[in-house]
Amino acid sequence: MDEKQEHANAKLPVLEKISYSFTDMAGNLLYVTISSYILYFYTDVFSISVAGAGLILLVARVVDAISAPVWGSIVDHTHTKWGQSRPYFLWLAIPFAIATFFAFTAPNMHGNAKLIYAGFTYILAAGIIYTGIQTPITAILPNMTADPTERISANTYRMVGGAVGGFVTSTFCLPLVALFGRGNDKHGFMWTTAIFGVVAIILLFTAFRNVRERTIAVTKPLPFKDSLKATVGNVPWYLLVVSFAIYWIAQSTRNGISVYYAKYNLGNEQLTSVFNGLQIIGILATISVPFVVRITNKTVAMLIGLAIGAFGQAMMAFVGNNFALVITAWIIGIMGASLAIAMPFAMLADTVDYGEWKTGIRASGFLTAVGSAFCIQLGSGFGSFIPSKIMAAAGFVANKTQTASALASIKFCFVWLPIIIYAIVGFIMIFYLRYEKMEPKIKADLAQRHAEEMNERV
Repeated sequence: MDEKQEHANAKLPVLEKISYSFTDMAGNLLYVTISSYILYFYTDVFSISVAGAGLILLVARVVDAISAPVWGSIVDHTHTKWGQSRPYFLWLAIPFAIATFFAFTAPNMHGNAKLIYAGFTYILAAGIIYTGIQTPITAILPNMTADPTERISANTYRMVGGAVGGFVTSTFCLPLVALFGRGNDKHGFMWTTAIFGVVAIILLFTAFRNVRERTIAVTKPLPFKDSLKATVGNVPWYLLVVSFAIYWIAQSTRNGISVYYAKYNLGNEQLTSVFNGLQIIGILATISVPFVVRITNKTVAMLIGLAIGAFGQAMMAFVGNNFALVITAWIIGIMGASLAIAMPFAMLADTVDYGEWKTGIRASGFLTAVGSAFCIQLGSGFGSFIPSKIMAAAGFVANKTQTASALASIKFCFVWLPIIIYAIVGFIMIFYLRYEKMEPKIKADLAQRHAEEMNERV
């Protein structure tokens, strides 16, 4: 093994892994605020109908999803002294914070002007700019190291950072809105997102400073058509894209409907902070990922997470309004979801290797952009649209006493819809097992191929 190959397989410093975790911490600090509260902000603060808000989110997410492969191709074409993916942590940090602030600003508008403003600012913050952040966060992983064990370790740090970011916004967003708004939620959301934005900028700047890309030497600028060729025959990538997009319908539904379930079914809106704040417990599942993968494999670990998550969701259906039991069931669901959601991000790095092995083209930006940002955007869009349509059909009206059918629709979306989705995702992922078994051979073949190419250049 030559010096460059050893460098590519080097163990990552702990400081670098911690700094890598800051990328998802910053992303979730702002994006979880959007995904968890934007539907509520539109209906209960900005006074947009639930059907109109749901349509905005769906149309915006579909448009945003299209930007994912574009961003992937942009990353694949990026070659600077700082690396391929890393510069975007610097370039997009401030625009991301500003766009999120405007998404939660409610100017005095009416009719179509209000819908256009909401749609534009949402697409900009949760779509175009967030996709530009999310793409390099995932695309940089296969460039940090070629060692699969180190990739799992770095991804675990990342997921823990994401959980911390999600915990902060989920726990403190509504209390901060109440504190700064003093009865005016419009002002409260503006101040809260401004503070979160400043923190996110600091985190992304720190990640830019400390994270490095080591395998970038084997990556060449790719025309968009060549990026597309990297998907040809890449069956494990197809499986991940489909399953992860569907999975994010459940993830978005659980987060977005929790505020409605707490406010209308349990009668206390502030319990949303308890529900979402408990997401931090998912760190326990996240840090167990390397151990679980070591004794099973990545696919089985994801299936175990889906099963645990489904059990927790089902338990909530049978405990009524007993808050202690609802919280217990919710925690079980969090543990399962945290284990399941961590795996596709690590698996995407492996599908980049598979694509190179199969086609000779290494399109880390494009493949990870579609496999992460595209899936998150598309799945989250449907995760907001589907519940909004179900609730609207059942007669939901914001800030009113809900009918029995409206309450039942909220409970269905919060409890049963994620279970249905988990089952579908689990069925799809069973087919991934055969490709995971091929990874040692793929890694060995690529190492030999890279060595031969290096020798030819010498």
